[in-house]
Amino acid sequence: MSLIAKPHRGLYVGLFGVFAVFGTSMTVIGAALPKILEDFGWTYASAGAVIASSAAAYAVFGFLSGRILERIGPKATILIGLALCVAGLAFFAATPSFALNFLLNALIGAGQGLIEPTVNWSTIRMDEKSSGRPMNLMHGAFAIGAVTGPVVLGAILASGLAWTLLFRAISIVFAVLGFSLALMPFGRLGAVERSGGGGERAKGLARNPAYWLGFACLLLYVGAELGISNWIAEYFVRIFAADPATASLTVSLFWVGLLAGRFGVPALYRGKRPEAVLAASSLLLVASTVLLCAIGFLAKGGISAASLWAPASLTFLAGLGCSIVYPTVVSLVGIACKEAQAKALSFAISGGGVGLFAFPFMMAWVSQAYGIKIGFASYAIIAALTALSCAALARVFASARKKG
Repeated sequence: MSLIAKPHRGLYVGLFGVFAVFGTSMTVIGAALPKILEDFGWTYASAGAVIASSAAAYAVFGFLSGRILERIGPKATILIGLALCVAGLAFFAATPSFALNFLLNALIGAGQGLIEPTVNWSTIRMDEKSSGRPMNLMHGAFAIGAVTGPVVLGAILASGLAWTLLFRAISIVFAVLGFSLALMPFGRLGAVERSGGGGERAKGLARNPAYWLGFACLLLYVGAELGISNWIAEYFVRIFAADPATASLTVSLFWVGLLAGRFGVPALYRGKRPEAVLAASSLLLVASTVLLCAIGFLAKGGISAASLWAPASLTFLAGLGCSIVYPTVVSLVGIACKEAQAKALSFAISGGGVGLFAFPFMMAWVSQAYGIKIGFASYAIIAALTALSCAALARVFASARKKG
């Protein structure tokens, strides 16, 4: 905790807790997808539409969050986001109704779209040394939640309890955290910088390649990261003949790899070229995803339980490849756009929301039409495009460093 100045430590811990539960709320639907499909009788297209509703709302509110932060400040913004998540999670999957769950998941996505930019903006403000390490640690909290949720869901399924209990539990925890954050000293972070609707500051953002590349990187990356996370359990059930309880653990395995990278890379790498680590991490994502798809095409009628170690290992490596991409992109965008951080961060994060909306929905449509093998292979293509966009961002920063 020495990375955070003493006046900010309580707030950092509070936001760390929010981001952990935020991670759970982002991944639990994917872990529960086999049970949702089985119990509710939905098609892949219906499930994809419900997932996409959250992503669309996340993109819209993520984009608007910069202006909302400027108008009402970080405390009010994050409390509104938490309230929306509490309301959506309290009733999601209470009935098989497609329309109702579509709307409830959109409500959850809207809340998530307000929470994430607020946490990222607050973390950058608390990072007085601009090291990026507090951001990596904060996004490690997201991974902790993303790992914990599917594990708890697997335990619930194994015990025979209703799998919908987890959604209610997340809602309650979000509510408790909201009451805690209402007492936190957000005022110590200073006022949110106002970008305005035009002028030289807005023009400067438009001329900054990091502003646009941040959007592109997160658009592609989030589509790959949460797309894999949402569909990996179903992929193991249908392609490798794993049982639903075991398959739900593959979601946690993916996030264990991501968690290992988010805590491990900042601890082991002491160099001053984060853009190089960004490029290497994205290449690992590509290689592991391509190999995971290849094993799926080679598998005929499933594989033995003893042979699941190979796709399981690749799932872990895919998570490891994902680990450093998001926080590094966010940190670089925040550093490059200091005069309008809230607007720049909200724009980049809205790119992630667009990816979260478009690519899983595309995956659902392709899987419905051509089978889940072909659908999952689309993520290998998205991962390759992610690596290319990250390489472009890395090149921009490398060039800027050479120019001083």
